[in-house]
Amino acid sequence: MTEQIWFEDFTPGAVLVSQPRTITFADIDAWADLTGERHPVHMDDEFARSAGFAGRVAHGLFSLALIEGLKADLGCFERSVTASLGWNNVKFHAPLYPGDSVHLRLELVDKRTTSKPGRGLATERGILVKEDGAQVTSGDHLIFLLSRPAAG
Repeated sequence: MTEQIWFEDFTPGAVLVSQPRTITFADIDAWADLTGERHPVHMDDEFARSAGFAGRVAHGLFSLALIEGLKADLGCFERSVTASLGWNNVKFHAPLYPGDSVHLRLELVDKRTTSKPGRGLATERGILVKEDGAQVTSGDHLIFLLSRPAAG
């Protein structure tokens, strides 16, 4: 297991970067199958082009979910994050196309203790970034983050 980032280790200003992932037509099709969201801009190349895109484009919510998947691949919050409390300031900056390679830039923004011992609240900023540096999707994610377990 990857070294965990517990509440005590969460250092505002730190940045974590994931490995890249290449988006495929199968990813878009699977997301459409899972959610039922089959707008033609995602499913029909000709329609997408007529709407001003270079071709079929991935769903915006797929790109937001991908932020969480790439964060999970980092492994450092596997045991320390217990809940997602919501996303703020979510923005879809650029289209995500099949063949695009993206990675996650995860900025640790801030943290605070809560009245309940053993955990705190933390905000992380997820930014999905293309190979050329263009941002695809970004947002601030509020999480419950556990304190380091007592030794023993």
